Amino acid sequence: MSQAGITLETSLGYLLKEAASALRAAMEEVLKPLGMTITHYSCLELLAQRPGLSNSELARGAFVTRQSMNVLLQALERDGYVTRPERADTGRALPTRLTASGRRSLDEASRAVREVELRMLSGMTETQQAAALHALRSMVSSLNGGATGSRRFTQDSAR
Repeated sequence: MSQAGITLETSLGYLLKEAASALRAAMEEVLKPLGMTITHYSCLELLAQRPGLSNSELARGAFVTRQSMNVLLQALERDGYVTRPERADTGRALPTRLTASGRRSLDEASRAVREVELRMLSGMTETQQAAALHALRSMVSSLNGGATGSRRFTQDSAR
């Protein structure tokens, strides 16, 4: 036991980090053959569920900087996965949309990622899965000072 009284074997924070690391590695393994990174996949998934998001909204949803998202969006646009207008209708935000090619690429990646998630959950009952989802949402809310949507990307923030 360390002087702070935290034991790695029983530290929920450490276990969450270990689980996140294992999930990331498994996702990278299935996305790499598809020519994607996790951020690339996250961006396409966000756009499929919330068309027209701006660079800033996508960056928040994918947990990256606006600069990193801008570089990714330029590459996705160049490769024909997304479209963005040359000028914003209002303000400076350029709403981004998936192309048919982007949708096909996302569909393949989503199937691969869903298999990873199913493998991750394979040792849990549906009740346990629901309880885990509830517990994780509660933890995020508590760490965000009770504001459930302050860090997590919500449907309302896309409006």
